[in-house]
Amino acid sequence: MITKKILKHRLFLLAGIAGALQFGCQQQPAATATANNPATAPVAASTTNDDWVYEGIEFDMLRVQEPSFGNYSVSITDFGAVSDGLTKNTAAFEKAIADVVAKGGGKVIVPRGMWLTGPIVLKSNINLHVEDGALVLFSNDFDDYPLVKTSFEGLNTFRCQSPISGRDLENVAITGKGVIDGNGDAWRPVKKDKMTEGQWKKLVKSGGVLREDGKIWYPTESSKRGAVTGNFNVPLDLTEKEQFEPIKDFMRPVMVSLINCKKVLLDGPTFQNSPAWNIHPLMCEDVTIRNLTVRNPWYSQNGDGLDLESCKNSVIYNNTFDVGDDAICIKSGKDQHGRERGIPTENVIVKNNVVYHGHGGFVVGSEMSSGVKNVHVSNCTFIGTDIGLRFKSTRGRGGVVENIYISNIDMINIPTQAISFNLFYGGNSPVLEATQKAETEKRDEQLMPVTEETPSFKDIYMKNIRVAGADEALALQGLPEMNLKNVNIENAVLKAKKGITAVDTDGIILKNVRVETEQGPALTIYNSKNIDITGFSYNEGKEPVVKVLGPKTEKVRLEKKDFNNAAKQVSKGKDLTGTALNIE
Repeated sequence: MITKKILKHRLFLLAGIAGALQFGCQQQPAATATANNPATAPVAASTTNDDWVYEGIEFDMLRVQEPSFGNYSVSITDFGAVSDGLTKNTAAFEKAIADVVAKGGGKVIVPRGMWLTGPIVLKSNINLHVEDGALVLFSNDFDDYPLVKTSFEGLNTFRCQSPISGRDLENVAITGKGVIDGNGDAWRPVKKDKMTEGQWKKLVKSGGVLREDGKIWYPTESSKRGAVTGNFNVPLDLTEKEQFEPIKDFMRPVMVSLINCKKVLLDGPTFQNSPAWNIHPLMCEDVTIRNLTVRNPWYSQNGDGLDLESCKNSVIYNNTFDVGDDAICIKSGKDQHGRERGIPTENVIVKNNVVYHGHGGFVVGSEMSSGVKNVHVSNCTFIGTDIGLRFKSTRGRGGVVENIYISNIDMINIPTQAISFNLFYGGNSPVLEATQKAETEKRDEQLMPVTEETPSFKDIYMKNIRVAGADEALALQGLPEMNLKNVNIENAVLKAKKGITAVDTDGIILKNVRVETEQGPALTIYNSKNIDITGFSYNEGKEPVVKVLGPKTEKVRLEKKDFNNAAKQVSKGKDLTGTALNIE
């Protein structure tokens, strides 16, 4: 009898054929021009042959609809914009957008030059086209950015208005090959230990204020006041706008905030130097993100590249990220706020992206309280990211992450785990977490009640994974009360100082996986069940190749042919039951 799980896995292995057939059946017709009204005839924002993006997808997903616009266009210079990098052009942007809206939509052109401006508010049917050689530089005058009601890190709150924003829009795009700079250095606190001595002295000399111990620089007293209130990034004890005013400068905005929008396209520009997150589509549908360069200083606090939150039907491809926090991150709200929102992120394709620095290359969580499902990630390269593939949550989040398909991933020079599942995520960077001592095992192993606050990660399939250098190959950490379930890794070569650990997991399958370690066992299994290991290979070391332990460990199966001397190469914990391990 073929179960639903087996059928889904077979579809994954035959993904190329299935995806091609699916695309052929579901391709959407192109928009047609209005023959009797050429001035407003809809035209595509850009033309690409991206059929390949939809090939090999393991779940049903309609082709993402891209925006189309009238062929009317204006330049911001038509409305008095000055390209000296000194004159504030906020009014010119606003007038140009209003003019194009009045004509039924089209293109607002930012030509070559340096264009200083305050916030830009996008409207429906607007393509903001930043031409090659154009630099849009946002003002460092905090008075230009009033407090607005929004959501950050999955929580409802107030923050300063984003440099680029749009809400409840349809047909909206930012295109071209220019540069959009959020002037984030004016906003961000900086830790002394993240800079050289010379950089730190220069920063302190520039102005701002220091924390009492001299280890953190803040741009203003208002920013410092917000940081020392005991809150992290979202002050939960403040609910009214007036309460946020004394700490306004601390409430750094995301650079591009698009909320509840349909048919969104970001194609071509460089987005850099954001005050907080760089690009944040929230509760959007039909999102296309391609051909971008997304940059932030590596020391930037909350300097994420892309945070796709509670969005449906999205494609992310041919982008380059080099950022200060997570690079490509999938979210869906945090804790009670996220569960009440009830909008998962679903139907996402991530292909052909390169990530340099970042806390994670591809990331799910930790704010995933509305759930994440149906995500395809393939043909990505992570070069020096703190973690390559990163899944994180913690007790209290709730939400279900499921049906994640990852293939053809290359990683090198990963300073912590190449692949990480952490259901005890505490909010720190991976490097910082790696240097801290873990809590006691007894505390971690305490069984908590399963409620709506219990996060669940399950049905995650990976194949063709190559790691050419990491501190740890793979960390699988579930919860005692809600194990990490059904993670399947096939055809992988993992070279790292340390091997694989599986703690509180259920249904882990490793097939044709090679682990090359410098120290310790290649595989450690603790309090896990229904583990199936076939075609496992490794480099010989002084210690046992596999360690199996934990009183809750059940039904671990190893292939005898994978071990020359199983009696010495497989270490059994004294707390194992007699039927916990089977070598056959």
